Amino acid sequence: MPAHPKQKQTGSTARMLAVYGKGGMGKSFFTTNLVSKLALLGNRVLQLGCDPKHDSCNALFGGVSLPTLGDVWREFKEAGREDELAPHHVIFKTTIMNGAATVYGCEIGGPEVGRGCGGRGITFGFDMLEKFGLSQWALDYIVMDFLGDVVCGGFATPLSRSLAEEVIILCGNDRQSLYAANNIASAAKYFASMGGRTKLLGLVVNRDDGSGIAARFAEKINLPVLASIPLDRKVRELADACQLALQDPRFDALFDRLARQIIDRTLPTVKMEEVRPLEYKAFLSVFGAEEPDIVPEGATAEELFGEHQIRQPKPIITLDLMERAVGDKPEMDAPTRMVVKRLLKELGMYVTEANYDPKKGMMLTVDGHTTICMGNADDLDSKLAILAALQRSGEQFRYVDLRRPASPFYR
Repeated sequence: MPAHPKQKQTGSTARMLAVYGKGGMGKSFFTTNLVSKLALLGNRVLQLGCDPKHDSCNALFGGVSLPTLGDVWREFKEAGREDELAPHHVIFKTTIMNGAATVYGCEIGGPEVGRGCGGRGITFGFDMLEKFGLSQWALDYIVMDFLGDVVCGGFATPLSRSLAEEVIILCGNDRQSLYAANNIASAAKYFASMGGRTKLLGLVVNRDDGSGIAARFAEKINLPVLASIPLDRKVRELADACQLALQDPRFDALFDRLARQIIDRTLPTVKMEEVRPLEYKAFLSVFGAEEPDIVPEGATAEELFGEHQIRQPKPIITLDLMERAVGDKPEMDAPTRMVVKRLLKELGMYVTEANYDPKKGMMLTVDGHTTICMGNADDLDSKLAILAALQRSGEQFRYVDLRRPASPFYR
């Protein structure tokens, strides 16, 4: 029975939901059935696959693997027809439940396996969709299925750019999926503290074994459990056959209840300032475990090199970066000086050189070896948030282009 949604007017903005969670937890299963139920309740819904594996929409389309935005764009570019690329080349539609509703799907995709950065593919895909008029499409919901255990600027796009109005974190009762959930909550809280508008809706426990561990974690982190989806062999077989779990009356009722709460905005209220991501020791306590109060013994050079000749460590050269920071130079203009000071104060980044490029704008060298193309001081909070996310990811980078915070580039 339809939930009587408001009619979508041309030029209005769809409500954007993002589903995050550890790989392999069933995000595509959950997203597909939620999208289908929202559509069956009378809404126009797009499922947006944001994983380089590009398998989010397979079950929605009955097993069909959709051409990805990235692959189609490359085909048009190689053929010299880049300007002819249009939405209908990458956005597809199908009917579900014997024609009861129409749904839309798109797979952003990414580079070929092992041949590029998946995060860059995601940011590129969102830029292309914006060019196609994403914010103007007459849709009620866009539900994004995101890879959630990769800490990368591209995969954090809905959080860093506030593209998603709300985020659902999918997890199980196991330590690894809840560790990922804790990291996702931490990232969402961070971007909210930087002025972001994205809010967490709560957790959905998939393949619930009844142990209650996820509920215990949710209580500690101060997030509600929106739904618990039981582990069920029949439904798993439906999913493996690329069919909807809504064919099972119990699962249909479960997704119907959750979808109606999303539509009516009757889910428990989450205040981002009250979300409490757990430190490692507190996280372990959820499972009744403790971190041993020891420091593991380091491996010796003899163990690492074996019978090979032991290499002498290279001398460490101290650059006295603090004293060389260009923020102390009187000839620096005010916007550059402000950027330099905030990089140092907020991120601990020491700018050792600052230049202005006629085409690229403000160019900064950090710690003597990393180049940051800032462009200008506009949208500085977003740019610093991206740099902070890169720092936390542990990824190595030597060049970052932040001229367009909506699609940052790094290598």
